[in-house]
Amino acid sequence: MKGLPSALHRNPAFMHLFNRSLGGIYKLFDGFEIFVNLVLTFLIIVITSASLYHLVIEVFVLLFGRAENTTSIDLIQGIFGMFFTVLIAMEFKHSIITTSDLHPAGPARMRSVILIGLLATVRKFIVADLQQVNAMDLFALSGAVLSLGSVYYLIRRSDTPPQGAKRAILSPDADHAA
Repeated sequence: MKGLPSALHRNPAFMHLFNRSLGGIYKLFDGFEIFVNLVLTFLIIVITSASLYHLVIEVFVLLFGRAENTTSIDLIQGIFGMFFTVLIAMEFKHSIITTSDLHPAGPARMRSVILIGLLATVRKFIVADLQQVNAMDLFALSGAVLSLGSVYYLIRRSDTPPQGAKRAILSPDADHAA
């Protein structure tokens, strides 16, 4: 309790009141955080549903429509770009649901944010027209993918228990090994 005189630290009535007032602020913020998560969840569902609807229509037109050239690079890139948009939205929604109870700087939330960035960068590779993209843009995207992948690997590696610990936990003979 930095900033409070030491006499107040020793006063149990004051400390009870102080802790209680902080608890009210934390409850208010928790309620606000739940509200924001609900609004974001609803918006992501709307965006994902609209993106999925357009993707299904495009694939349906590609398969059953009167498309002259179904192997057109532009058409395939457009469909895969839409596919990755839906995947990114789904991963974003997943990160809101699964990490809302975790500490904001926890490894699960960091992995989720890095994975979304990785998916978005890979999507850029897929929808890029290689005839019009310069070498520096490709080099920058490659560096971004390499950096994000390395950070994801390091976080994932630091968050998992050692290999021997996994086997001991999962092994049916672990109880009899001692």
